[in-house]
Amino acid sequence: MRKYLTVITALVAASFTGIMLQDWKIGSGYTIRFDGKYAHGSFSNLAGSISFDPEHLGEAKFDVTVDVASIDTGIELKNKHARSDKWFDAEKYPAIRFTSSQVSRTDTGFVVRGDLELKGIKKEIRIPFGFRQMPERSVFYGRFKVNRADFGIGKTNGKESDSTSVEVMVPVMPN
Repeated sequence: MRKYLTVITALVAASFTGIMLQDWKIGSGYTIRFDGKYAHGSFSNLAGSISFDPEHLGEAKFDVTVDVASIDTGIELKNKHARSDKWFDAEKYPAIRFTSSQVSRTDTGFVVRGDLELKGIKKEIRIPFGFRQMPERSVFYGRFKVNRADFGIGKTNGKESDSTSVEVMVPVMPN
């Protein structure tokens, strides 16, 4: 009888044990590049928290922010224009934020769904990404498009040129 109680106790304890996701610290050397008809360049200030384990996608969470003022188009006058109320309005909306709601597996990697908040407007987007895990340093990478019209950025015309391609590569280390 004692043996059965031990087994039952172990099963009950195991059922209440939470899944331990890997928390990742964003490392140096990340890139956030954008390319559109009217501007291309990068952002240089990324922060946030990432919890991800490819075997437990239901528990994965991404909550990251990009400092709008860190934009670099290679032309200071264009940077100033991008930070102004005509585009990002960095003074009023200093951060671009992405918060995940779901992560799923695809044939070629993963896709994360979540809210992109830009210029005070939240829109759900999907970001396809890959994840390469290595012993000391792993990396998330992906490419997606953002429609500027969805966020009231610049003049838009309802064409493909309203979309900006974004490419990210984020090295991470176990936290």
